[in-house]
Amino acid sequence: MFEKILIANRGEIALRIQRACREMGIKTVVVHSEADRDAKYVKLADESVCIGPAPSAKSYLNVPALIAAAEVTDAQAIHPGYGFLSENADFAERVEQSGFVFIGPRPDTIRLMGDKVSAKNAMIEAGVPCVPGSDGALPDDPVEITKIAKKIGFPVIIKAAGGGGGRGMRVVHTEGALISSVQMTRTEAGAAFGNPTVYMEKFLEHPRHIEIQVLADEYGNAIYLGERDCSMQRRHQKVIEEAPAPGITDKQRQRIGEACAEACRRIGYRGAGTFEFLFENGEFYFIEMNTRVQVEHPVTEMITGVDIVQEQIRIAAGEKLRYKQKDIVISGHAMECRINAEDPFTFVPSPGKIESYHPAGGPGIRIDSHIYQGYVVPPHYDSMVGKLIAYGDTREQAMARMRVALSEMAISGIKTNIPLHQELFMDAAFQRGGTSIHYLENRLSQQKKGSA
Repeated sequence: MFEKILIANRGEIALRIQRACREMGIKTVVVHSEADRDAKYVKLADESVCIGPAPSAKSYLNVPALIAAAEVTDAQAIHPGYGFLSENADFAERVEQSGFVFIGPRPDTIRLMGDKVSAKNAMIEAGVPCVPGSDGALPDDPVEITKIAKKIGFPVIIKAAGGGGGRGMRVVHTEGALISSVQMTRTEAGAAFGNPTVYMEKFLEHPRHIEIQVLADEYGNAIYLGERDCSMQRRHQKVIEEAPAPGITDKQRQRIGEACAEACRRIGYRGAGTFEFLFENGEFYFIEMNTRVQVEHPVTEMITGVDIVQEQIRIAAGEKLRYKQKDIVISGHAMECRINAEDPFTFVPSPGKIESYHPAGGPGIRIDSHIYQGYVVPPHYDSMVGKLIAYGDTREQAMARMRVALSEMAISGIKTNIPLHQELFMDAAFQRGGTSIHYLENRLSQQKKGSA
């Protein structure tokens, strides 16, 4: 097992990884920008290294600085968390070439799954169901593009092969708008991701976002830890996640879970990962795989009892997976609210000093957050300041506990999206379960019209 791990991230995930390491008796090195020098996890670390000024490009995305920090502190491995460099194959390769262990998949696996076209082809070969679409990248010939769209059937969605985070996508409802949409998406993809390749898929009208959590080791062992429903989204960014997903049967879970585990074995996957699907009319359609730990991993931990971050570390250290599929038993229900420093209805970021902070508590409540009274939320990074998780024996109990927790949680000095969460947990459609990925945006749009 490792003696010392460098955490190449910030915020709540840096603290989450640090806690897992401390529980395992592993020393931690925390890197930080000048803006994060007063963060809780920096103060708790065995060692800390400032790697640059506030902008991400000069700190958390500064690969030479990260490698140098690992070298001067004699760390053995680097955990990338999520975001930043966590799915950057070149970084993973550089880590390994520098003599450190990258806590995640192999660089070639990250490359395979990071390109949407190659990922989809790999999943088709592995027997994982995919959204009907183009056979690989779209050609340059407008006539051929139109033929593909007609065969799939409108509406279609044009996607950047190297895209992510909801960027590089354009929905097309008519043939007349097709070619110009493809050209615009190619231009945007080239500028944003350095890769102008695009492909086409059928656009599903009312899908849910269902994802499967997997763990796999380098010896060909792979398991799935059930599914999560992440359909409550705004601009493709998740707001609320829950596990298990409402309305998914044991038979459906087993079928798609086994397909994902088999895909892991086929591509030689190593570590924690998530297969993301659109789910409509009882069918799953693969959209992408995240080759890292997810923001929403706590809801899966709550219903399975598996510490996903610790398992990542054990797998990276060369240990065999400690669980077999029969060991994974789903119990109860968990829900997670992403707490963001932003206006709850305009979504304008709200950085600044936290004047007072009262975290929620009670049975089944977990808070993953790095904030404290007096902490200054910097304006340079993602607005998420924590995650509020509620667990119950049933979905209804988990929701009731979340409503209580949201009413107790108090943060002053900055705005947060807690009022939005409170509204959503009183929403009749959400309470019933099974809302589509478009539900929140449609709801917000109707509210905007009503107040106009």
